[in-house]
Order: sequence, then structure tokens, then C-alpha cells
Amino acid sequence: MSTIGNFLWFIFGGVFSGLSWSLVGLLWCLTIVGIPVGKQCFKLASVSFFPFKKEIEYGGGAVSVLFNIVWLLVSGIPLALEHLLWGILLCITVIGIPFGKQQFKLAKLALTPFGAKIVEK
Repeated sequence: MSTIGNFLWFIFGGVFSGLSWSLVGLLWCLTIVGIPVGKQCFKLASVSFFPFKKEIEYGGGAVSVLFNIVWLLVSGIPLALEHLLWGILLCITVIGIPFGKQQFKLAKLALTPFGAKIVEK
């Protein structure tokens, strides 16, 4: 079932979400200091392209908190708002509710991506 969900997700909006994460990652990689942030964006783009059957575990230490604060101020809020808007639009229909829930999961991830670990179910 998750394969069908991932396929439909990719066709009906996942490609745009993944591309936005990839674009943010490319922008971060323009500077040497931003390369670790860009690499994290590329990892999270893969989750955004195919989110079904993947869970996010949050953790991390002081360095993750510092990175999350900088991330939130620079890139996190626009990505989170994008996912929140898509989630609300998808939840308008009954069929779109599972896709909307995935967008809300990605919105939370967009706010605090550092210290997050991607786990396959």
C-alpha cells in the first residue's frame, strides 16, 4: 500500500515538495559553511519525495539546537508554511487526508530538521 501511496504522492505534489527542499539545499551549498545544512536538506528531500513508510525520530544535542535556530530563521519558516498550506489544501477532500497528514509531518520536520533521524517502517 505504501508503494501506491508514494507513487500517487510523487505525482500529485511530492515532486514539488522535494524540489523545494533540493533548491534550499543548493542555496545552502553555495557557501562552505552551509554545506552541512545543504546535505541535510538533500536527505530530507528524499523523505519529501517518498514519505510513506518513513518515520522521523527527533533527538540531538546542543549543536542540533544551534543549527535548528539558524535554520528556522533562514529557511525553516518558508518551507514549513509551504507544507502547511499544501496540507490544509489536501485535507479539504477525504481522499487527500493521508497526503495532508504527510505534509503536516514534513512541516514539523521543516521547523526542526537537525537531530532528526529518518527510520523506515
